[in-house]
Order: sequence, then structure tokens, then C-alpha cells
Amino acid sequence: MKYRRILFSVLLVFLLVTSTAFAAKPVITADHTYFDVNTGLYVLKGNVYIEVRNRVITAGEAKVNLATLEVSGAGGITVNQDDIDFTGDSVYVYGTKNRASIDGGVNFSRTGLTINADRVDFSWDTRIASFNGNVHVSQGENERTADSINYNVDTNSFM
Repeated sequence: MKYRRILFSVLLVFLLVTSTAFAAKPVITADHTYFDVNTGLYVLKGNVYIEVRNRVITAGEAKVNLATLEVSGAGGITVNQDDIDFTGDSVYVYGTKNRASIDGGVNFSRTGLTINADRVDFSWDTRIASFNGNVHVSQGENERTADSINYNVDTNSFM
């Protein structure tokens, strides 16, 4: 009887661990893909689409490390999740750290709010976007500019 309980517990833990591991498996498509054995990266070109944990990244080209879920992309990138939409020239996603850095003509939009800047760092853990360089905020009829600004996407407020 004791042996069956231990076996059942081990099987249950195994099922939980494997189902969690498969839940984070990304969906990746592009016009041209190849695996660079020298760098260990997938190299993607043309209509790049990467989806991990309902976060979607699109780009003209990108490199992906599946072990760390790190993504570097360029060429009209977008980073979307739920009602969070970022666009810019390039992106680096630190997958295991749940962070993204977007550079070049950054645009963030959601209902009733638009923020433009040179760069943004976003954390999915804290849900804070830190905009830097030529920041312009348009919220309804109100507009303002700043060198930098922090925005909490959950509370829809500036810090």
C-alpha cells in the first residue's frame, strides 16, 4: 500500500512538471528559418511571429534562444499581450527574466492612451513600463512631454 502511494505521488509530480514545461513552448514562424549551430540560436527572417505565454512578438527578422526564451528582433517590431501594445525598431526580450527592451521610435498604446519615446523597458513581473528619451504622452485631450516616465499598466497610472 505504501509503495502505491509513493508511485502515485511520483507520477503526479511527473505529470505536473511535464505539463508545465510544455505550456511555455513557443510558437515560431517566419518566411525563412534556420538553426545556427555555432551560436545555438534560431535565425528567422521575413514575417517573424513568436508567441510565448500569450505574448506575441512580430518582426522583420529575429534570433531566438529556446533554452532561455531570449529574443532579439529588428525591423518594425511589435510586442503584444492582452491590451498592451508596443511598437519600435528593435527589441530584446529577456525571457526567463520576463523583461523586454524596445528601442527606436517606441510607441505604446491602449484605449485612451498613447506614449511615444526613444526607448522603453517593460517588466511583466512588476507590470511597469519605463519610457526614456523624448517621451510624449497623449491621454484624452491632455498631452505632456518628459525625459523619462514610468507607467504601471495594471493601475493605468503614472509613477
